[in-house]
Amino acid sequence: MKTARFAYNGQVMEAVYEKEQLWIGTVVYDPDEVMFLPPVAHTGKAIGVALGYTDHAEELELDLPEEPILFNKMPQTYIGHKAKIIAPPDIDYMHYECELVAVIGRPARLVKEAEALNYVQGYTIGNDLTIRDFVTNYYRPPIKAKGFDTFGPLGPFLTTADEIDPANVNLRTYVNGELRQEGHSSNLRHSVADLIEYITAYMTLNPGDMIWSGTPKGISHIYPGDQLRLEVSGLGTLENEVVSSL
Repeated sequence: MKTARFAYNGQVMEAVYEKEQLWIGTVVYDPDEVMFLPPVAHTGKAIGVALGYTDHAEELELDLPEEPILFNKMPQTYIGHKAKIIAPPDIDYMHYECELVAVIGRPARLVKEAEALNYVQGYTIGNDLTIRDFVTNYYRPPIKAKGFDTFGPLGPFLTTADEIDPANVNLRTYVNGELRQEGHSSNLRHSVADLIEYITAYMTLNPGDMIWSGTPKGISHIYPGDQLRLEVSGLGTLENEVVSSL
């Protein structure tokens, strides 16, 4: 099942997405007439994974440690499907990162890999926008590189965990209709289940917490005016425009 959160006539609503429409009971809303919000209502921690794909590390010519490289994604970055991404002025290299995002559904502590996916409520698409100008250490991505307002588009839907195999999804990014990035989650250095086991060995994950699992190779610079379309199989399409200001 896919659910979405959106604003309509000044109200925040949550609906089921089915047959290309948004349903609340028997009332139907046209997706083109609503303002999408991030699909997770009560977000807590968001843990990102740097260099989550070997091919992404290779395109950056970086060596990889055995353990996952984790960082925090800040909540003020979250925006929904079709919202505007604001590009800061005077930067040299801003890029997209298409990611599979796992949303935790119940408290998880000291969870073993074999049981880890039972703690996932669902999955959504995330765009972990990054400014490389500020990345001086790829093993400790600074907040400034990934923490600008609007730098965490999410959505458009939260798809329940029973419908997705996180080890078997395709990820693609299109810029102005051109395919720029393509990968497959089977190439994650650490699977979603591995990450849950690793993180919960020292930290409790609570409902609404998110794990941004990393991005494959294919990053490139984007500019105001660019139209981004991110696709993850089974999760839908996340679209956002880059602007210089609102």
